[in-house]
Amino acid sequence: MKLAHRRQFLHLAAGAAALPPVSHIARAQAYPSRPITMVVAFAAGGSGDTIMRIVADHMRSTLGQTIVIENVGGAAGSIGVGRVARAAPDGYMLSYGNWATHVLNGAVYALNYDVLKDFEPISIVSTESIAIVGRKSLPANDLKGLIGWLKANPSKASAGTTGPGGVGHVIGVFFQQETGTKFEFVPYRGLAPAMQDMIAGQIDIMFDTAANSMPQGRSGNVKGFAVTAQARLAVAPDLPTADEAGLPGFYMSNWRGLWAPKGTLADVIAKLNGAVRNAMADQAVRKRLIELGQELLPAEQLTPEALGTLQRAEIERWWPIIKAAGIKAQ
Repeated sequence: MKLAHRRQFLHLAAGAAALPPVSHIARAQAYPSRPITMVVAFAAGGSGDTIMRIVADHMRSTLGQTIVIENVGGAAGSIGVGRVARAAPDGYMLSYGNWATHVLNGAVYALNYDVLKDFEPISIVSTESIAIVGRKSLPANDLKGLIGWLKANPSKASAGTTGPGGVGHVIGVFFQQETGTKFEFVPYRGLAPAMQDMIAGQIDIMFDTAANSMPQGRSGNVKGFAVTAQARLAVAPDLPTADEAGLPGFYMSNWRGLWAPKGTLADVIAKLNGAVRNAMADQAVRKRLIELGQELLPAEQLTPEALGTLQRAEIERWWPIIKAAGIKAQ
């Protein structure tokens, strides 16, 4: 190779070697340039699905791209979350989940991904208390009456859940421990089908998200006994707290968040976080979520760092408890 040609070749090679970092920056600046898929780890029609569709609808206007909601339920949400864990870290496939999918499942299932290490947190979306509800034909009319009925009928009642280690299952196990009751758990692919069966009288009780159960309670389709909050919910002021209903200290909260695959660029995470924050600042969005029983956080808590901190703290709190209780996927 002649000297001039060699110098030209080396110059081009050096230029090519410098391209990847520049192209990363260009991709982040251009993001998003095509539709985004948001994998919702819950069945269509349930509260989690409804909440994310409200938020995603507003995010579309901020990002200027279509957001495709893909419901991938099953195995308490681990199938859908696992799909995102294996996706390319380019910001075009996101995981929307909750306390169960991104904390509890790590202690319950033998996962092929790590709920903490394989994701980049984007933002908390909302949080909510859990409602203790039952079919409308139950003889009990308050929480003390429900506990009494369960004690009088050991192992005869049934509770709908999204599977072993799901929110309803974990809370149900601790309810049994706190009250000395025993009942059977019936797994479903999502909260919506479980609620449908309870309305039909096929199962007796649920430890359900407020968003899923409050509309049915207001319609008279189910009985509400208590919420696992320290204060009554604005959307259900007549429903007592567990403290008020006779089960003091029975507090639990289900929170929801958005994640991207590990390795997604910080600039992309920032754009997605900004879209969530814009949605949560919109009064129409806030009104709809509050009507669904959601508790909304101040803007300073809607950061990737806040979600990561919460997730780690919940893992440290709940994994030892779940393992001690022997809760495992069946």
